[in-house]
Amino acid sequence: MPNFPIVSTGEHVTRQVLSDHPDLMVVAFRFYATGAIGALHSHPHVQATYVESGRFRFTLGEHEQEFGPGESFVIPPGQTHGCTCLEPGTLVDSFTPRRDDFL
Repeated sequence: MPNFPIVSTGEHVTRQVLSDHPDLMVVAFRFYATGAIGALHSHPHVQATYVESGRFRFTLGEHEQEFGPGESFVIPPGQTHGCTCLEPGTLVDSFTPRRDDFL
């Protein structure tokens, strides 16, 4: 079983691939400080996000919504999205197909 490195993705934010297959990837994003940013971006993958802990304000296209522990949602391919950490915690994201740029 591979051991994936923890990678800094911005101030007070890390990413770690938890598992991967060509058709699916599971990734933990850990936010260590209130105000930490998951930068706005888009990609061709379907993304499902599960809030393991903490609280986050997400921009999803033209809308903003807050999510907390136990909540989840799906982001369609090509939709611009990002988040601001309101309470430190962890997001668990699944991508299909896998994000080769994370390997």
